[in-house]
Amino acid sequence: MARGWESKAVESQQEDRAAAAAAAARPPVSPEEAARRARRQTLESALARARADRKAATHPAHRQMLDAAIAALTEQLQQDHP
Repeated sequence: MARGWESKAVESQQEDRAAAAAAAARPPVSPEEAARRARRQTLESALARARADRKAATHPAHRQMLDAAIAALTEQLQQDHP
């Protein structure tokens, strides 16, 4: 039983080394690019949340507010990547 656990630990270590080697092979990301990616990810998350909330919304005013938010978020994402 312990032998199986050791095999899994070795396999995990090998996977960790492979992931670290792949990360080292990628070119470094500039701070501006990292900030742009973070902003885009935040906008995409906010858009997904607004769309999910829109599906569940029952009050017309709430739906209107969410529609406006979805339009604004979509526009911001398009401005970042036309």
